[in-house]
Amino acid sequence: MIEDVNLAKTIIARRIAREFKDNQLVNLGIGMPTLVANHIPEGINVILQSENGMIGMGPAPQPGQENPDLTNAGGSLVTILPYGCYFDTAMSFALIRGKHVEYTVLGALEVDQEGSLASWIIPGKKVPGMGGAMDLVVGAKNVIVSTLHTERGKPKILKKCTLPLTAKHVVNMIVTELAVFRVTPGGLA
Repeated sequence: MIEDVNLAKTIIARRIAREFKDNQLVNLGIGMPTLVANHIPEGINVILQSENGMIGMGPAPQPGQENPDLTNAGGSLVTILPYGCYFDTAMSFALIRGKHVEYTVLGALEVDQEGSLASWIIPGKKVPGMGGAMDLVVGAKNVIVSTLHTERGKPKILKKCTLPLTAKHVVNMIVTELAVFRVTPGGLA
């Protein structure tokens, strides 16, 4: 087990970034998935999309280079690449729902061996809603879950999710700090 959570998250982000190819449109969900932007391999031109209406999102800004008007969907500060552009959320979700997004990378509370995802609510806790995850899991061509292997000693990859689902049978790949799993009709490989 990797004790340093920041190191574990970096390992996950680096591994996910290796999945992408030139000119693919990729959505990074809020939280840990946003770290992937900092690890896109040199020479690969991945086009990052953010649900709040941005294409051409770059990595996190260097200290002193922050612009409070440039944020991703989770509110974290980002940069924008020279070809980047902004648009309203209606256009952003039209890109997602129109199946123009090659990959979405999402966090998970739980994910199971059948590719079902629970990412939005823990019963008894108040949340503002599901967000864009339900659109992303059906609109993106590939769904990658970015998650720590365990939380407080409990596995996050289960035989069957126990929390309310975001969607059933939608995840293609699960990346943790310890392993990479592909979801197949026969389970995890």
